[in-house]
Amino acid sequence: MNRYVLNETSYFGAGCRTELATEVKTKGYKKALLVSDRVLASCGVLDKVKEVLNNAGIPYDEFLEIKQNPTIKNCQDGLEAFKKSGADFIIAVGGGSVMDTSKAIGIVYNNPSFADIKSLEGVPNTTKRSVPIIALPTTCGTAAEVTINYVITVEEENRKIVCVDPKDIPVVAIVDAELMQSMPAKTIASTGMDALTHAIEGYITKGAHILSDMYEIQAIELIAKHLRGAVKDKNIVDMEGMSIGQYVAGMGFSNVGLGIVHSMAHPLGGVYDIAHGVANALLLPIVMEFNMPVCIDKYGNIAKAMGVDITNMSKEEAAKAAIDAVRQLAIDVNIPQTLRELNIPKEGLPRLAKDALADVCTGGNPREVTYEDILKLYEIAY
Repeated sequence: MNRYVLNETSYFGAGCRTELATEVKTKGYKKALLVSDRVLASCGVLDKVKEVLNNAGIPYDEFLEIKQNPTIKNCQDGLEAFKKSGADFIIAVGGGSVMDTSKAIGIVYNNPSFADIKSLEGVPNTTKRSVPIIALPTTCGTAAEVTINYVITVEEENRKIVCVDPKDIPVVAIVDAELMQSMPAKTIASTGMDALTHAIEGYITKGAHILSDMYEIQAIELIAKHLRGAVKDKNIVDMEGMSIGQYVAGMGFSNVGLGIVHSMAHPLGGVYDIAHGVANALLLPIVMEFNMPVCIDKYGNIAKAMGVDITNMSKEEAAKAAIDAVRQLAIDVNIPQTLRELNIPKEGLPRLAKDALADVCTGGNPREVTYEDILKLYEIAY
C-alpha cells in the first residue's frame, strides 16, 4: 500500500502571495501568529506578506526568534507566543527552519502531552491535527510547505531529531518566487542543492513508487535547468523554476522517504551547526557512488534529467555521468567540497557516524549500511 499526503491547496507564480487574504477569509480564520525570522524582517521580505494582511484587515501578532537550526526552546517559546496571541492559525514565512518551528508549535498546541518536543521524534502517536498553517516559503529548497516532516535540534545533546507526522502538513502552500529573490546567492545555492538531494534520494529510496518517481525526475530536470541561473542573477524565470522544482521534490520524498545523505547531514547540523543544504550538497555525490551498485538503472535516468546525453553510454558510464553531473552542479554554484573546508575536526567523525546510523532516514537508503560504511563515507568527504 502507498499513501500520499499533500496540501489541501497550493498556489504558484510571482505575486501569488495576494491569495493569502482570500484563503484566510474563505476559511474563516480570525487572527494569525506570523512566524518568521529577523533576517527576513530586516530585508523587507516579511513586509510583502504583512502588506497583504494589512490591506485585508487581518490581525496578527509576530514571532521572529528562529535559529538556522531551530531548537526545542525556539519551539516552546513560539508555543507560548501562540497561546498569548489568541491566534487561531499560523502563517509561516521563511525557509525550513521557520516552517519546522511552526509545525512543532501547531502540533504541540493541539497535542499538549508532547510539550517536551523530544517525544515527537520519529513517528509520534499524535491524535489531533496541527493548528492550521499557511506556509509561504522564502527559500527554494526545503519544501517544508508540502512535507509531513520537521527537524528540531536538541541543544543539550547536540543532535537533531526528525519528526514525521501527516497531521503537521500546512493546509495551504503559497509558493511565490518573488519572496525568494532577496536570498543571498549562497543561500539559493545551498537550498537548491538541498532540493536536488530530496529529489535524488526520493527517487532511489526503498519506498520509491511510480508516483514519487514521476515527481522526482521532473524535479531533477527543473533544478538542473534553473539553479545556475537563479544563483547567478536571481532572474524571475529561474527563481520560479526553482520554486516549483523544490516543491515537486517535496511532493515525492515526503511520501516515500530519504536516505543516508540526510542521515549524515543531520548530525553535521546538530553538532556543528552546518547549514543543512551545504551538508547535503557536499555529501550527495559521495553517497551516490556508494549506492550506485543497487541503483544503476535509475542513475541513467538521473543523468538524462541532469541534461546528459547517455545515448552511447553503458549503464556504468551513464551512472558515473549522473554522479559527475551532480558534483559539477555543486561546484558551479560554489558549494564546499570537503568537510575540512567547513572546519569539521577529523576526531569528530566517529560521533557523526554514530548519530547518522541512528537517524530515521537511514532505513530508507537503497543499500544497507553499517557504522563502518558511514564512517568511511565521512572520511572520504573529509
